[in-house]
Amino acid sequence: MKRISAAPEEADIIDLSHEAHGVARLDGKAVFVTDALPGERVVLKRVRRHRNFDEAVLESVISASPDRVAPPCPHYGTCGGCALQHLAPQAQLAFKQAQLLENLSRLGSVEPDRVLQPLEGPVWGYRRRARLGIKHVPRKGRVLVGFRERSAPYVADLHECRVLAAPLGSLIDPLAELVGGLSISARVPQAEVAVADNACALVLRVLDPPSAADLERMRDWERVNGARLYLQPGGPATVAPLTPVHEPLRYSLPEFDVTLEFEPTDFIQVNGALNRAMVSRAIGFLDPQPQERVLDLFCGLGNFSLPLARRAGEVLGVEGEAGLVARAVQNAARQGFTHVTYLTADLAAPALDAPWATRRYDRVLLDPPRAGAREVLPVVGASGAGRVVYISCHPGSLARDAGILVRDHGFRLVAAGVMDMFPHTTHVEAMAVFER
Repeated sequence: MKRISAAPEEADIIDLSHEAHGVARLDGKAVFVTDALPGERVVLKRVRRHRNFDEAVLESVISASPDRVAPPCPHYGTCGGCALQHLAPQAQLAFKQAQLLENLSRLGSVEPDRVLQPLEGPVWGYRRRARLGIKHVPRKGRVLVGFRERSAPYVADLHECRVLAAPLGSLIDPLAELVGGLSISARVPQAEVAVADNACALVLRVLDPPSAADLERMRDWERVNGARLYLQPGGPATVAPLTPVHEPLRYSLPEFDVTLEFEPTDFIQVNGALNRAMVSRAIGFLDPQPQERVLDLFCGLGNFSLPLARRAGEVLGVEGEAGLVARAVQNAARQGFTHVTYLTADLAAPALDAPWATRRYDRVLLDPPRAGAREVLPVVGASGAGRVVYISCHPGSLARDAGILVRDHGFRLVAAGVMDMFPHTTHVEAMAVFER
């Protein structure tokens, strides 16, 4: 890579890359242009040269795409939390749907019989889980709180966030002021935040012990802002509430009369409204019957397995993280489920002869991490299941796994479509439905 200082050039934008950069061709070479959209004529300036492509910044738009909108966030362009606020929400969905189908075709050599209507939710104030950087910057005379900058490793200088769920979006400045007044202000590098149905939680990573005055200042902050503070001096097991917590964090799935309790650093789906719609659609496609057995792989806290237990005769949830399994067991017991069980297993290297892996199942749900579910697909193939629903957070791994299920295990991809879990970002979340 070579940094350059080139003169401005005009170009037509012919495509949008997977990273949401506009694509132009100049002198027979692809040029990726930040914030440019297909169909636009723009003035660009190349800033980095590579062997096969160049990178450029957008200087001005000569003729704009009809899908271009004015980003409402005052920090857009500097903050790296969003990449697509300049593209209308429906066009964002079309962009992501095209990525999904292209990946399925190119990487998996499969096409769905039916393309699902994108699953939509709120596009602002949706993000109930996030990790925010915190940085004491002496030359600014204050502490910064926010996501990393778009093109640099620094914490963006934010005062609000339009995508964080309430009240998190308005707590950026109060949190910065709190940390700035601590004796350990330079030793608090991040905050993990979570909004539950019943509380807002912020986990502060503290590299040095807070003083007595620091602790009192934090307690005052909790009272004023109506949020819970947790401190994390070491690994995840060291997270503890600043003040005693009498009610666990929880979220509900009202359609299935299910409530899930969780710890502030547990994985939960980022978009609460979209999660409710996703669970409803997934269980509708699985359509488990009262006499049937369902396998939920990568089950987490029970986000799918507990609603499935309302319909199926027996549900087994398998998860690699023991803490999540413990919470799932507690969630099931608290709500009186006796026909759903959980166990811990390494799903990245499963023992294919384990008792749970050799049983017969009627339905399977997969909700793997970005790496996908390749290692457990032999279990799915041998299970006898007639239907599989796959929840994906990465279209590439989904496409690879879809190809394996179709070619090696006798399934057909009957439906696939995107879910707008992360509006204004390039994250592509999808659901795929397979049948024997």
